[in-house]
Amino acid sequence: RKQKETGADIVTGTRYVSNGGVHGWNLMRKLTSRGANVLAQTLLQPGASDLTGSFRLYKRSVLEDVISCCVSKGYVFQMEMIVRATRKGYHIEEVPITFVDRVFGISKLGGSEIVGYLKGLVYLLLTT
Repeated sequence: RKQKETGADIVTGTRYVSNGGVHGWNLMRKLTSRGANVLAQTLLQPGASDLTGSFRLYKRSVLEDVISCCVSKGYVFQMEMIVRATRKGYHIEEVPITFVDRVFGISKLGGSEIVGYLKGLVYLLLTT
């Protein structure tokens, strides 16, 4: 609906606006996620409030264009997609979402993923 109303090239779900949020995360996970997004906002000014979320709607042509420029993997890939789209001048809109923690399995977020995220952040800062 948001895409039809605004003509946005990308509509992204965000946990970080009014009526958005997370359910089932402990305080440390909330702080880690929020801190990662605040750091990226400060350094990259991406034009979207939730860079590590992956609930997104892309116009096909926009997806094809932006994905052809991306080199990152993992958590950084989602961030790179939005940053490159912003730099290309695509119109991005946000809608609130509530992220519910997984019922089965465990998070793969650990020390190596955090280091990879920070390396990806520096890479995007230098290349976009």
